Amino acid sequence: MARPTPLSGFPELLPQARLVEQHVLDVLREVFELHGFSSIETRAVEPLSVLLRKGEIDKEVYGVRRLQADSEDKDELALHFDLTVPFARYVTENAGHLQFPFRRYQVQKVWRGERPQEGRYREFTQADIDVVDRGTLAVHHDADMARVMGEALSRLPLPGVTLQVNNRRLVEGFYRGLGLEGDVLTGSIGATMRAVDKLDKVGARGVADLLAQAGLTQDQVDGALGLAQVRAGAGDLVESVRALGVTHELLDQGLEELLAVLTAVDDLPADRVAVVADLSVARGLDYYTGTVYETRMRGWESLGSICSGGRYDALADDGRDVYPGVGISLGVTRAIIPLLGRGAVRASRPTPTAVVVAVADEGHRRDADRVAQQLRARGVATEVSPTAAKFGKQIRFADRRGVPFVWFPSLDAADGHQVKDIRSGEQVPADPASWLPPAADLRPTVVSEDPAQLP
Repeated sequence: MARPTPLSGFPELLPQARLVEQHVLDVLREVFELHGFSSIETRAVEPLSVLLRKGEIDKEVYGVRRLQADSEDKDELALHFDLTVPFARYVTENAGHLQFPFRRYQVQKVWRGERPQEGRYREFTQADIDVVDRGTLAVHHDADMARVMGEALSRLPLPGVTLQVNNRRLVEGFYRGLGLEGDVLTGSIGATMRAVDKLDKVGARGVADLLAQAGLTQDQVDGALGLAQVRAGAGDLVESVRALGVTHELLDQGLEELLAVLTAVDDLPADRVAVVADLSVARGLDYYTGTVYETRMRGWESLGSICSGGRYDALADDGRDVYPGVGISLGVTRAIIPLLGRGAVRASRPTPTAVVVAVADEGHRRDADRVAQQLRARGVATEVSPTAAKFGKQIRFADRRGVPFVWFPSLDAADGHQVKDIRSGEQVPADPASWLPPAADLRPTVVSEDPAQLP
């Protein structure tokens, strides 16, 4: 049989890399739950009509024909493209069982039919947090999203990140102040938002050409690009925007909301998470209505945003009530696989095992099993040697697996148990009822390297 080849865009991790991913997911769950978010999981497929409420993504959705053939629903089914739209559907279906405001986190696979490249995959894991309410959602939750995700990012084995925040009301109000018309879906305002969102890809000149094609005057083009160039903190945001000479009541509202977010997260560790107002961030998805977020890893900006989201005031609607929400999503796979591939992050060993219990001969295997069970009962990951080979071979087996300790059970009352640190060669007496490895060896740790030091 021919040797199988990997499927492009569907990454599979080796055990040592999987340990890093599991560490990331454990940290995320811990932080999210500390802030009162409840875990949910939604189905992998949704009606295509539900998914397309997100915006222009029809070329990136995987249809599921066999499920469609077996379904009583005539709507075409597809794998979910992200977790926000399925969550909005989940809220409307289960509103009678939820307590609002409802705080949820969700860690799941998603699928996108895009061209695979570094940081972009066809199957990957996302970790989302959202808050939704019935009727209205307080603006302070926008700051909460940045604070919670910022805290999580600060604890992950990632380079420092820059969390870029903008506000769609600010942007729309500014454009209206320039004399543009329409809304975020239609007219010159929508066209301008979509063009500015391409600034990183096509540059200022490319955006200017797109805006001219959309019918903007030169003064309007200059104004839109001037706004997109604003980078500011809480202390100089208002002055930077006012200096552009545009006024509108919606601009004032968005500016106030954005300033509130920046002010509320000023206690995050700036060396790990720098939060800045970046007024070029527009987010190309149509349902965002207020605060929007994007996040880039320092030294890895070419990957694009690894963590993004925003406020959506009308995405979840059951015909009687509207459930506005705000959320932010970390592309776990997108963030860690490039780091793993370049050696910027790794696990200290490829297995959780801390101890291999040696087997003197098959007649003593049950004794080795008892020792292993004593160690496991106190939280020491332990396995028993698969063969009763010479002790030298059993030590080499442990060494190849990256296991730091080999245990030699007592064979009679005169002999005591011995444990060997195979890295240093030190071998000492030990009691399986009380012995513990050093804290640093109890479990694999995750090691991060400075990206500036990588080849």
